[in-house]
Amino acid sequence: MRVPSPSTAHEPAGGTQRRTGDPAGWWPLRHTASGDHPRRRGGLAFASRANWLLGNPLQAATIEITIGCFTLQAQRDAWLALAGADLGATLDGQPRSGVRCYLAATGGFVAVQSLGSCASVPREGLGGLHGDGQPLVAGDRLQWRGTTPNPRQIPITQIPQLVSAAPLQVILGAQVGDFAAQSLFDAFNRDWQVDQRADRMGVRLLGPVLQCSRKTMISEGVTLGAIQVPADGQPIVLLNDRQTIGGYPRLGALTPLSVARLAQYLLGTRLRLAPVGLEQAQRRQRVLLDSWR
Repeated sequence: MRVPSPSTAHEPAGGTQRRTGDPAGWWPLRHTASGDHPRRRGGLAFASRANWLLGNPLQAATIEITIGCFTLQAQRDAWLALAGADLGATLDGQPRSGVRCYLAATGGFVAVQSLGSCASVPREGLGGLHGDGQPLVAGDRLQWRGTTPNPRQIPITQIPQLVSAAPLQVILGAQVGDFAAQSLFDAFNRDWQVDQRADRMGVRLLGPVLQCSRKTMISEGVTLGAIQVPADGQPIVLLNDRQTIGGYPRLGALTPLSVARLAQYLLGTRLRLAPVGLEQAQRRQRVLLDSWR
């Protein structure tokens, strides 16, 4: 499988990102402890679903496609699965059922691993097709590991709604009691907007200013989806390319599926947050994981 030349693969001004993705939800803790961040895919729930559709191991490498404008040319018969956003994908010119989607091939794509991951991280020059952390470019050739797929189908009722008014769920954090009562009310009853300062490291939300009585704290480990609140009172939701520790008080952390939904939002998208109990969030996550077996 080859990425065609620019004459057949249009890339808009500013470029789009096409990266290899690392194992879904898995990252050696020894690397996090040594200061390397978890290089997972931005919407690992959807990347895992693409692998599930082909009967692949959930940790098989996929291609993360942001915004679209990505063309592949198959040089032999192949089974492919696409999950995530509807970016107007087509096959032989026919439309298929719109910020990040994930392309899986039988057995997973072949890519260079570093520190147990093949995810592309340009900032550190790690992972990716050639091991240099760079996105795919015209002329790159992709190979996959498997030959015989075990295709599956998803019931219509289980297809997630990416464009939904449902709030993103938040598991409350250790410092939630340090926030003013009015700030807690605003956090879960007012609209937030995705700021232009958003990337794979984190997404800043614009909205009511959150007041916290804790002005300083010792840096501690941060998890995927952690909601840090710096001095300006505007939350930052940490994503996959985040740092490993942080010194800002935390409102809480998004559930894994809410993180996957946030990763699909365009700049300017309005959203709401809602608190959820830890046990309830764990039950829902177990249901999701069981559906992939």
